[in-house]
Amino acid sequence: MKLLAFLVRRIFLAIFVLFGLSILIFVIARILPGDPARTALGARAPQWVVDRLREEMHLNAPLHVQYGFWLRDALQGDFGISLVTRRDVADDVREFFPASIELVLLAGLITGAGGIALGTLSARHKDKWVDNVVRVLSYAGVVTPAFVFAILFLLLFGFVLDWLPTIGRLSQDVARPPTVTGLMTIDALLAGQLATFWDALKHLIMPALALAMGSMAQEARITRATMSDNLTKDYIAAERALGIPERMVMGRFLLKPSLIPTVSIFGLDFAANLSNAFLVELIFNWPGLSRYGVNAMLRKDLNAISAVILILGVTFITVNIIVDLVVGALDPRIRLRATRSD
Repeated sequence: MKLLAFLVRRIFLAIFVLFGLSILIFVIARILPGDPARTALGARAPQWVVDRLREEMHLNAPLHVQYGFWLRDALQGDFGISLVTRRDVADDVREFFPASIELVLLAGLITGAGGIALGTLSARHKDKWVDNVVRVLSYAGVVTPAFVFAILFLLLFGFVLDWLPTIGRLSQDVARPPTVTGLMTIDALLAGQLATFWDALKHLIMPALALAMGSMAQEARITRATMSDNLTKDYIAAERALGIPERMVMGRFLLKPSLIPTVSIFGLDFAANLSNAFLVELIFNWPGLSRYGVNAMLRKDLNAISAVILILGVTFITVNIIVDLVVGALDPRIRLRATRSD
């Protein structure tokens, strides 16, 4: 019952946040310099054609009237026509969003598993050579942009060693699986096309690893710091005094409470990767939503800009709700404290 009340409160607040976000992005997109109708049609288009397109886009109406038309259509899943691709923005989103989700999911898996493992290893061997190596690598990972890792991996694993494919989601000579989820690897498994699955996974490894490096280094630092701090707590000393094996102390009693800040940062990193992946997607020619959104901003594609930012906002809110649930499961005191404060 408490969990249901928690979810209802979070969803209720999320509606207001999304409403405010929709107003903000709509106004910003409309007040940017330049005429979107002229940008879409080009400099040589006759003025009467531009005027007709402005009428179709309601650009001559006041902002609040334009927003009313846009919100009505957006609630029905209609974000209008992209001025660049000449297709429905909803169709563009359905094509590009699964590619970004697949990339970010594998990057998140690498981040979570690698960051927690390295952080735990570093804390277990605190102030030893293993700890020093992990900390140096973590600092290097945090300060190095994802596109630098992307270029290094592309040169090393793609061209020098020739282990992995360099661009796209699938090789040209590999049969594309029927679209079910939009995630190439999952659709290949559902269709029983193991060769396609393996090829799609190989295409996914380098961009996902490049995107995950910075976040993984951050998770390792946070996990190491939290576990090192908790190692000095009295309950750890009591468990050791009772003769509990060190592996059980580290894995069962120390790791769980130490993961709370790690999970919180992981959620933010996961959502941020979805919007910050445009350079990685550009380098690997990955047809994702992030690259699509940046191209829309550069070409002042108002409908696409509004749709992409709204989707990213929904993603951030959803991830934050999931993080709150996970943190509450790790430490029920946090959930109870939040319930009482409400």
